[in-house]
Amino acid sequence: MVARNFHVRCGDSDFDVNYDTDDGFEVFKFQLFSLTSIPPDEQKIIGGDGDRVVLDDSDLVSICNKLKLVSIHEEDKSRQQESTSSTGSVAQDNANFMISDEELARRLQAEEEALMLQQFAVSEQREQFEQRIQPYISQVLMYEDPVRQEAARKTVPVEELEEKALISLAKEGNFKPSKIEQDHAFLLQLLFWFKESFRWVNAPPCDSCGNNTINQGMGVAFPSESQYGANRVELYRCNSCPRITRFPRYNDPLKLVETRRGRCGEWANCFTLYCRAFGYESRLILDFTDHVWTECFSHLLGRWMHLDPCEGAYDKPLLYEKGWGKKLNYLIAIAKDGVYDVTKRYTRKWLEVLSRRTIITEPDLSATLTNMTKNCRRSFTSQVCSMLEDREKNELEELEKGLQSTYDASISLPGRQSGDKEWRMSRSEIGSNEDSSFSCSSCPVRLCVDVHVTSIYNAFSPVLSQFIENSVSNSRAVEILKILKEILVELKSSPYKTRKTSINPFVLHMLPYFDQLLNALSLKSEIDTDEKVNICLAGDPVKTSLALPVVLDALDDVIINLEKCGSLSKASLSLPLVRLNRIHSGSVLASGEEIPLGIATSAFDGLRTTKWEEPNGAKGCWILYKGPDNQMHELVAYDLMSANDAPERDPMDWVLEGSDDGGSSWQILDKQNSQVFENRFQRKLFKVRSEGFFCNAFRFRFLAVKDVQSTSRLQLGSIDLYSSNLIG
Repeated sequence: MVARNFHVRCGDSDFDVNYDTDDGFEVFKFQLFSLTSIPPDEQKIIGGDGDRVVLDDSDLVSICNKLKLVSIHEEDKSRQQESTSSTGSVAQDNANFMISDEELARRLQAEEEALMLQQFAVSEQREQFEQRIQPYISQVLMYEDPVRQEAARKTVPVEELEEKALISLAKEGNFKPSKIEQDHAFLLQLLFWFKESFRWVNAPPCDSCGNNTINQGMGVAFPSESQYGANRVELYRCNSCPRITRFPRYNDPLKLVETRRGRCGEWANCFTLYCRAFGYESRLILDFTDHVWTECFSHLLGRWMHLDPCEGAYDKPLLYEKGWGKKLNYLIAIAKDGVYDVTKRYTRKWLEVLSRRTIITEPDLSATLTNMTKNCRRSFTSQVCSMLEDREKNELEELEKGLQSTYDASISLPGRQSGDKEWRMSRSEIGSNEDSSFSCSSCPVRLCVDVHVTSIYNAFSPVLSQFIENSVSNSRAVEILKILKEILVELKSSPYKTRKTSINPFVLHMLPYFDQLLNALSLKSEIDTDEKVNICLAGDPVKTSLALPVVLDALDDVIINLEKCGSLSKASLSLPLVRLNRIHSGSVLASGEEIPLGIATSAFDGLRTTKWEEPNGAKGCWILYKGPDNQMHELVAYDLMSANDAPERDPMDWVLEGSDDGGSSWQILDKQNSQVFENRFQRKLFKVRSEGFFCNAFRFRFLAVKDVQSTSRLQLGSIDLYSSNLIG
């Protein structure tokens, strides 16, 4: 452990920051963020000597105590504003792409040598290369068929995916997204839905009894199978009965929309049709080492984006080389408007890849793809061709630039997840760690959009107070709340843009009790022309969509706690039955997180269906919460909720600390040892004695999980912090 005090200069301000190596460099950067409002991923820390950039713990240990902090964006802006008389004086300062002239010359020389060696290795199979690609050109044209597109659209719960897309944006604080942002979010929801709705086939179950089968070789396609491009038919014998089950490998996506099963070829084929059916510019990616996936042009990102429906992965082009350990050679994008070599997007080992590209020389490859692209564009207007050529030029520049970047060590990419383990191992695609997943050990600061959670928790207090004032028994109160839950469940299942349901007469006289709760849900009561009382939308439907799952979970907690109460009284109106003054709208940083479904803010969204997951947290990890605008809170209690599964990942030992200077120094608020969560979604409440100590930042240091031997992970369903009051 090394403890030091640094004097940090930022603009015209000076700050003193305490640093402890046990906390980690990311916490140090978060401390700087809390003092200067420069996010960690935008910080450039410079040592006292003025020419050394501080990148990690070792740099901090070896330099003097004086530091300078600048924002990368501000530095770039000021550099752009400086006038330059020659192009040579404009430096490319992006750290991912900045290389010296010597390094650039070395790379160019190495590539030239690799190309020379390729001349001796290629087998001059230009015709075979074309034949490998040609069937896919015919295949992608099927995606333009209106009949196929309409068949695909009919199977999609469009409104449900639209709602999920808008909720995902709202969780990031974007309640008024542009069309481009909505389209991007909908595409990701389409990917997740497809991943859940399409079925992977190792060996199909027996058509007769449903039991397991074993491969018996290949069969001849029936005319009804050939009609949908099933040139290959696999035969499987049942392990329990004499029945033979056929598995036609259909190539027509129209049939795949119906069967909804297959392996990577069927998955990518069908998913690309779905993308085209919803208007996304899409292309099929053919990996010559035996895989297929999709790319869509994202107008939000301004570039092509990788999407693998089998893995449910998006924008992770290095998944195959870094995660699966594939030895790539040719990756060809096939679209209605052309054929493109996109190999450079998927590798950071270009020279190694070049040594494996032995089918055709690079000049011949380029000429072949150019001719194929010209044939694809024969009927295109000159204006469309010009636009495509400009985009192609931009993409080539992007691919070249990408080659100069390196792997992001903080991002973990998993081995292949689809297919049974033996099959994945036989293909050497299981990766270095079969239990790995998409994770990040250097998280960005994330903002909590959770004011609705606090509003909902607070709204139960007047409801319960009314029960007490009117001498409503516990059993009667539980009955009323269960009826309210039924009403809200019905609302949740109705179309999100027009939510409406009638009030049960049984609770009509109780309606005033729930005014604050309905307001927290952006709902209201109204009388229709038939004099029926309805609950309907009162504002932004997305706010209601965001809040309804939270209130349903909160209702369950209130009902459970009511059933535990002997009788309702004013003394009951306290934790855990009533959860007032929940701290909200802060920013969060964690030692690690699972992407995208286990990110740090999931611990503060009030939902059982989400969780924060730290892939390497079993033996120690942390999560840090900073209040908004340096608001000061006197913490009186907090509760933790266990996640949905894997009890071995539950936290067992932890320390909660508070800071009154944004994270520069810490004071212990609570310690817990040997805690056990007996059930899933179980809440545990802990009182805190911190009278007179007001904090604007809190840090949980989790020291161990329930079973360190069986897992490397920690997971939590939720964290809620409760304040006595608020100052400053």
